[in-house]
Amino acid sequence: MTTLASAPRPAYRLDCHVAPGNRATSIAGDVRSGLGRTPRSLSPKYFYDERGCDLFEQITRLPEYYQTRTELAILRDVAPGLIARHAPSELIELGSGSSTKTSALLDPMADEGFLRRYVPFDIAPEALLAAAARVAGDYPGLEIHAVAGDFGIHLDRIPTPTEDRRLVAFLGGTIGNFRPAERHAFLREVRGLLSPGDLVLIGTDLVGDVRRTEAAYNDSRGITAAFNRNVLRVVNGELGGNFVPANFEHVARFEAEPAWIEMRLRAMSRQYVRLEALEMDIEIAAGEEILTEISAKFTRDQVAQMYAESGFALSEWHTDSDRRFAVSVATAVD
Repeated sequence: MTTLASAPRPAYRLDCHVAPGNRATSIAGDVRSGLGRTPRSLSPKYFYDERGCDLFEQITRLPEYYQTRTELAILRDVAPGLIARHAPSELIELGSGSSTKTSALLDPMADEGFLRRYVPFDIAPEALLAAAARVAGDYPGLEIHAVAGDFGIHLDRIPTPTEDRRLVAFLGGTIGNFRPAERHAFLREVRGLLSPGDLVLIGTDLVGDVRRTEAAYNDSRGITAAFNRNVLRVVNGELGGNFVPANFEHVARFEAEPAWIEMRLRAMSRQYVRLEALEMDIEIAAGEEILTEISAKFTRDQVAQMYAESGFALSEWHTDSDRRFAVSVATAVD
């Protein structure tokens, strides 16, 4: 389904593949599978309804959550040079959200005279529309073609390339939310969008101090906890559930092997949950946990291998002075 944000000559366009009916079908299968097995799990993509997007934006401004500000500082420092070196004219931003970091890439593309098209891709149509409107105001005349979709289903709906060089940005350490096999499949699909010489830019959180890492997911204001519980609100709304989010404790801990954070919801007492849309009844024992997200931490060698296995060659590696976070650029190869 395609909608135009304005007419007759739209400032931006939104292709929406997550209409309510489509989303309900997707979440139904994911929830039935995830909650119907042991150990139980829910996909992190369902954090991001309108409230979830707002909560995540609040998280990015927390003092404990170093990832966003560190990545943005790296981008602002290195983007002018990498844009000048590689000369991309189209930016595809996967998981764009509110596009708060986008200007760090769009500004030097515009300054160099390269910028032709911006393609934000996210699961939340509301966030895309708000971001597209803001970007359209900041860059008059820029072609903006937003796509609302699911990484696992709709990457092939990204508009066909022009003859110009593409840059795909995947920021925020989101690549760490995939397990290794999922990561490989995702990057192979991204590679299918590109021609040899096109680029991918990915932000990765790095293996480091465990206390600092765990603190980023256990903030003192409880916003990450509210964000975690929001997935239960989404399930309730989409599937007629009766989860009581307050009855679940937010848990986030670092697992040294395979070096990732696991975010979970732990039942504080026995829970009896009904999901009307699935005609599904679930009994969750006191202390039982539902895995809601993993967030892998990387080394440079792991990132280089990840690229090489997926049809890319690492060409640039940039970190902050404390080596907490990295922004890397890789080139699509034959």
